[in-house]
Order: sequence, then structure tokens, then C-alpha cells
Amino acid sequence: MILAPLRGVTVRAFRRAFADAIREAGFSEAFTPFVPAAEGCDPLKDRELRDTAGEPVALTPQFIGKSPSALARCLEKIKDAGFETADLNCGCSFPMVRKKGRGSGLLRTPDLLRRMLDAGCSAMGDGKFSIKTRLGVERPDELLALLPLIDTYPLRFIAVHARTAVQMYDGECDSRALAEIEKASKTPIVENGDLDWRDRKGMVGRSFIRSLGERDDIGELLGRYAEICAAELCGERLVVGRLKELLAYWKDLPRWRRVWPFAKRLNSLSELLLAVAPSRR
Repeated sequence: MILAPLRGVTVRAFRRAFADAIREAGFSEAFTPFVPAAEGCDPLKDRELRDTAGEPVALTPQFIGKSPSALARCLEKIKDAGFETADLNCGCSFPMVRKKGRGSGLLRTPDLLRRMLDAGCSAMGDGKFSIKTRLGVERPDELLALLPLIDTYPLRFIAVHARTAVQMYDGECDSRALAEIEKASKTPIVENGDLDWRDRKGMVGRSFIRSLGERDDIGELLGRYAEICAAELCGERLVVGRLKELLAYWKDLPRWRRVWPFAKRLNSLSELLLAVAPSRR
């Protein structure tokens, strides 16, 4: 089971603060939220990769970009630093990313996708490079049509979120489309999207994050998370914002329904931590 990359949530500070919970849940690996692979970028200066001490499980850097040469340089740097695996984000569904040809936008440019796969597999080696993607941009058969191209590369696996990019996280996952991909693909498929972390399989994110809100020790864990965030972020406002991104995953849980409407309006870290303390619920 792989911890999915959730932008602004499963960041380094989160993985450190919730390290025991991540291991206890049965994760064996975590993907970083995407790191830019662009000209002039040094991935080892990115907070996600700059210091890997305290990582609870094996860490795979995920990159986003549309420059094969920049991707190759980034991968060579992380490989020299000791990372053994890497991933290319071919699934980010946010319109601003997709319309610029990055993330799921790569599904609309097969030649560029081919050159990105060339760069990734050449830099990392056989079975060390993967892609995370969607069923397609607008239609659930777009990835299926690209499999003859993708299967020519010695990828580690293809992680497939079983929605289209335009769906974002709305609607249900398309299990039928995913089954067609699994049947047709010569490359191993790792399922992603609406999986229950208790099944201990696939790439899981949101269900695990939601489960944390039900832990008896969540007040202590949030305090630890805030402490680590404060040490790496500039300003209390950023720390409060980081905590609120996590709290938003719990707003519909019974024990958080009364807390969230109040907590989301707070701008003071001390007041926010007091509001979410177990005694307040």
C-alpha cells in the first residue's frame, strides 16, 4: 500500500508528525506531493527532498513538468542523492496545470509523453520509474488508447485514479474502465481513487487521512504537526493554513461537525489548537 501524494496534506511535515500512524496502517511507501521538473530547478533544494530524515517509509519523489531535459536533470540529481525510484505526474486535474500541458495535460500530447517517458526510464533505469495518471482528460478511454505507447517502456507501474481529469474528485470511480485498462496493460496497474485504507492495497490517500480524525490521540498528533510546520514555514498564518487543509478532511465526521465551522474562521494558531483539543469536543 502506497500513501498517495495529496498536495498540501501528505507533505514532509505530515509524514514526520504522523509517522507511527502511517506505519501502523500498513503503508510501505509514500509518494511526495509533486516537485517541479523545470529548467533551473534543483529538486534537492525542495523542502520535500532536502532532508529525508524521519521518513516513516520508503519515499518516491513525484515530478511534474513538460520538459524532458529538465526531468532528466532532476532525476539524475535525486538518483545521485540515493533515491531509487521516481514518478511522473500525468494525472493532476487542476485546470491551470492541465491547460499548460502538465499533469493530465500530457495525455493530450502523446509525442511529448513519449519523450518524458524516454527521459524518465533512461535516467532511473528499468523498473524504477512510474507514472500516476487518470483514465483520461474528458473521456474514460483516453489512457486505454495510450497503452500501446506506454507499454513500450519498462515502467515500474502505472498508478491509475479511476476518474477523468474533468471530474476532479466528483462522481464515482469508473471500475469498468479501470478493469479494461488492467486487462489490456502489459505494465502493472496500481489502483487509486476512493480506496479504503483498511483493505491494505493500492495507492491510498483520502480514506486514510479521514481516519486520522477519529483517533483518540489526534489532539497530540495535531500539536506535533503544528510544531514541525512552524519550524519549516515562515509565519503563523501559513501554519494555520496547513492545519486547516488537514481539518477540512474531517469536517463531516461526527466528532468534528461542530468544531469545523468555528475552527475554519480562526487565524491564531494557539486558538486553533485549543479549538481542536479533545476536551473541546
